[in-house]
Amino acid sequence: MGNADIRRLDREILATTKKLEAVRRGEWWPLNGSERRAMARALAGGSYQIARGRSAGRAERRMDTTTEAIELRLTAELTALQSERQRLMNETAKTKAAKKASGWF
Repeated sequence: MGNADIRRLDREILATTKKLEAVRRGEWWPLNGSERRAMARALAGGSYQIARGRSAGRAERRMDTTTEAIELRLTAELTALQSERQRLMNETAKTKAAKKASGWF
C-alpha cells in the first residue's frame, strides 16, 4: 500500500513541477478557471488602453501579480506533496524496521 501511494505522489510531484515550469515560461494551460479569467481581463484591459493610446502599465502589473499568485499556489502544492511523500517514506521505513526487529534472526 505504501509503495503505491509513494508512486502516486511521485507522479503528482512531477506533474506539479511541470505546471510550475510552464507558468514560469508564460504558458496558460496549468491555470485554473479563475486564474484564466483574471489573466484574460488584464490582457483585455491592457489592449484597450493601448488602443486608446495610453499606457498598459496597470494591466501589466495585474498580470504580473496574478502570475506570482499562481506560482505561489503551485509552489505550496508542491511543498505539500513533497512533505506528504516524506511522511509516507518515514512511515514505510518505520514499519519495515519494526518488522525486521521482531524477527528472531
